[in-house]
Amino acid sequence: MSPLGTFVRAKLRRRIFAWFLGGIVTTGFAVFAVMSLVARVQEPEWTRTWERSREWMGKQFAREWNDPVARTRFAQDTAADLEANVDLYDAAGLLLLSTGPTCERAMIDAPVRQGGVLLGNVRLCMARPHSPPWRTLLLIVIGLGAVWKISGMVARRLARPLDDLTEIVRRIGSGDLKARADLDCYEPDEIGVVADAVNDMAARIEKQMEDQRELLATVSHELRTPLARLRIISEIARDTGATPNTFDELDREVVEMDALVGELLASSRLEFGQVAKRELSIRDTGTRGAERAGLAATALSVTGEADSVSADPTLLQRALANLFDNAKKHGKGADALEITVGPADVKFDVLDRGPGITGDGQALFKKFNRGQHGDGADGLGLGLALVKRIAEAHGGAVWAVSRDGGGARVGFSVKRV
Repeated sequence: MSPLGTFVRAKLRRRIFAWFLGGIVTTGFAVFAVMSLVARVQEPEWTRTWERSREWMGKQFAREWNDPVARTRFAQDTAADLEANVDLYDAAGLLLLSTGPTCERAMIDAPVRQGGVLLGNVRLCMARPHSPPWRTLLLIVIGLGAVWKISGMVARRLARPLDDLTEIVRRIGSGDLKARADLDCYEPDEIGVVADAVNDMAARIEKQMEDQRELLATVSHELRTPLARLRIISEIARDTGATPNTFDELDREVVEMDALVGELLASSRLEFGQVAKRELSIRDTGTRGAERAGLAATALSVTGEADSVSADPTLLQRALANLFDNAKKHGKGADALEITVGPADVKFDVLDRGPGITGDGQALFKKFNRGQHGDGADGLGLGLALVKRIAEAHGGAVWAVSRDGGGARVGFSVKRV
């Protein structure tokens, strides 16, 4: 972990700690303020209750005041029942009786009256001594320490999954594409969602990098073949002179390399989401694709009344070209191009004269698949895979099925809007 990463992690923990501790302190002050406000609002009721308590205490002692023995016994019984100290004073303020230490801070100071005449006063205070200041201070320190400790634990608990996720992202950024966030215990919270997104991102990047490495290795191998043939043709032409066949062979090699580069460029556009859709004429698109494949005009059939579709013209022509190329390599050539225009999509089918489809036709659309029977035909095995990606980029699908009477029907669809 870099010093900057360590600093950021510590800073995050400190912020979480400060937020949590500040929240506790703020809540405490808020509760205190609310209780104080409630006490002020209810002060008249407390005052009336307090006054009634004083009057009741004075009336009880007024009954026994003139009998010293009864008065003393009643004072002692009251002190025992309430676990308090009771001090009795006469009307002049002289102490008559104290059941314990003299009260310095009385809880109740009630006058004793009889017939409106003041006989004396009763003072009542708690018998247990007040706790010393150091004990109160110790309790406050212990409480603050507990809050501090809990806040730190919560901060570490909240920051730990973020620390783990940061480490995973750092490893992915440094090239370890197999790194994955293991945060299942935090799901389905927000961190779990972010962890899933990071894992999905890492998996996609890893797959793209593997595909690119495999593609580059295959392309580099495939490019050597036409380049080697071009070199041989040029050497023969230099030694023996060029013939019309020499230029035909050169054209074939250039066309093969051009097709390979076209597939790579189309694949790159799809990788980066560069799909530029616009309104196209369905019949014109099919006519152009059939002409490039060398089919007669009668080989094209369009079913449906509408004649517009929203699609990328370059990618659409690439998909048709790949279907025709597949029919040429594996289906003994294309017979027809059928276009079916529906209310929601447009279907393009290329019919060939080959042996048909056996097994799962979808397997033909996997990358680097070079023929249904692994016959090692020329090409990278990217043609139909690219058709599938183009169809999916336009909200469509692909298929490959056998035709009645022989041959195969290989096609794709695109959404009209």
